[in-house]
Amino acid sequence: MNKPSLAFIGAGNMAKSIIGGLIAEGYPADLICAAGPRESSLTQVAEQFGINTTTDNQRAAAAAEVVVLAVKPQMLKSVAQDLRPALDHKPLIISVAAGITTESMIAWLGNEQAIIRSMPNTPSMVKTGATGLYANGNTSDAQKTIASEILGAVGIVQWLEQEELLNAVTAVSGSGPAYFFLVMESMIDAGIALGLSRECATELTLQTALGAALLAKDSGGDVAELRRRVTSPKGTTEQAVNSFENDGIRAMFSRALEACAGRSVELSQQLGQ
Repeated sequence: MNKPSLAFIGAGNMAKSIIGGLIAEGYPADLICAAGPRESSLTQVAEQFGINTTTDNQRAAAAAEVVVLAVKPQMLKSVAQDLRPALDHKPLIISVAAGITTESMIAWLGNEQAIIRSMPNTPSMVKTGATGLYANGNTSDAQKTIASEILGAVGIVQWLEQEELLNAVTAVSGSGPAYFFLVMESMIDAGIALGLSRECATELTLQTALGAALLAKDSGGDVAELRRRVTSPKGTTEQAVNSFENDGIRAMFSRALEACAGRSVELSQQLGQ
């Protein structure tokens, strides 16, 4: 299948992560263009990946079959409205800007545009991302396949039937890395309090987190069963797990993710005006 030409509007960390993933998987560099306001940043991207660059957003979009909107949510309205005259050829639009609904983007870009919203996360930078995807009614199955290929270059993708579920994706995976960083931070501090050096506690904690995630993936994801296997009756692990449960860890996580999803809804309403 012929590869579509891609234009990244915005050349920040997320755009570079996706571009890097695509190049690593053999996507032709001459089919990728990145647009942004700063020549110095674009020169760096061009040298790193061998792709085309321009400071003219409209020029990049007009020549592309797929336009990836990789700007900050606060900037998306003005960028989208500026792009509208360059979208008469109806390219696929993929947005990685958090919180902006397809309804808002349709108002800014035009009623007939095929739009896919994505919610990636920061581990995309090391090709272990998790991305939720939602497509509007103008999007074809072939375009969905293209989006899966593009975002799949930096991790896994999950398609959603309802756009509002992107708020749940934000709570689980979009913001999720911060929760694990907080757990790791707490474990490191506790290890130091028990007498370990910071270097030792850090190395043990990070390797344990990595190993637990890989083991969970390899076993098919039944994390409750994995927990039971390492929690021997009256053993050391059981004491720690019981302490977590007594402190209400499940309710704590539930409240935290509900707060995150609620804020995602609020931001969608504010930024989509």
